[in-house]
Amino acid sequence: MTDRPTLGVVVLAYGDEPWLAACVDSILGSTDVAVDLVVVDNGCTVADLAPVEDREDVRVVRPGSNTGFAGGCNLGAGHVSGDFLALVNSDCLVEPGTLAALAAAARDPGVGPVMASIRFADRPEVLNSAGNPVHLLGTCWAGGIEEAETRTAPYDVASASGACVLLRRALWDRLEGFDDAYFAYLEDTELSLRCWRLGLAARCIPTARALHHYEFSRNPRKMYLLERNRLVLVATLWSARALVLLAPLFLALEVALFLLATAQGWRREKVEGWRWLLHHGGHVRRRRRRLAAERQVPQREWLAVLTPELAPHVVGSAAAARAVNVVVGGYWRLVRRLL
Repeated sequence: MTDRPTLGVVVLAYGDEPWLAACVDSILGSTDVAVDLVVVDNGCTVADLAPVEDREDVRVVRPGSNTGFAGGCNLGAGHVSGDFLALVNSDCLVEPGTLAALAAAARDPGVGPVMASIRFADRPEVLNSAGNPVHLLGTCWAGGIEEAETRTAPYDVASASGACVLLRRALWDRLEGFDDAYFAYLEDTELSLRCWRLGLAARCIPTARALHHYEFSRNPRKMYLLERNRLVLVATLWSARALVLLAPLFLALEVALFLLATAQGWRREKVEGWRWLLHHGGHVRRRRRRLAAERQVPQREWLAVLTPELAPHVVGSAAAARAVNVVVGGYWRLVRRLL
């Protein structure tokens, strides 16, 4: 590798993208790296795409339909070159030295995906994500959200956030990118866990900042994808023994989520997630065999990356979280020795 890393960078554009031009400017303004940038037009509004589509230093790829985050990143990766591949959300602004710092960390042969410290754009000292914890039952959330970041040393995370993440291009090619079936949500989690299973850590560089114009949203389509993809994640990555040992907890969670979905108006989407899994059993089995064949780390070792504790904001209240965590944590201590 040269002293000045070469980066292929993929940005997806869908719907209204008021920060797209600023995002592109920030990437191209990166220092100490050579950038090859592609924007994948998954259905962006004409007005928001116009400022970038005629630039000589940007390529725009149009698949003709919305390929989702997973498919769009896979498509974009095929149109860029470089020793490293970076994925940057269209509403993220990277600071000038961020991509160079991520590339420097990703040179370590023991490291897989390396993420920036994702900060709220209007509060740059406050975390949007410090890496995403992954629960034993597949649930994943933004770690450290709404906390002030004081760390300066790199640290390992269960899952690197896809909002601004970089890895060696050779590793991306080895993994063959994301599974298109995810479409959106948890594909970055699968990628990170696959790397842990190869003995490669997912890492966050807290001094490499990406300022995120984040807007929280919850709608039936999003809940469908989150829940369906959680089921795909555990069905393809967890061992048969782990699935059997954790079956009582999985059953309890599914009942609780069905009741929650009914109360919140996305019951149909929850059921559709189960239906998708049943109708695509062939894909799940093929994916499971492939991921099992690539694993190099013992099951018990990589499962240690997961947490038995849910954050209070995920459960809805601190008291409920404490009660759930006591039960799940106690059960996990009993069964994990059987893995």
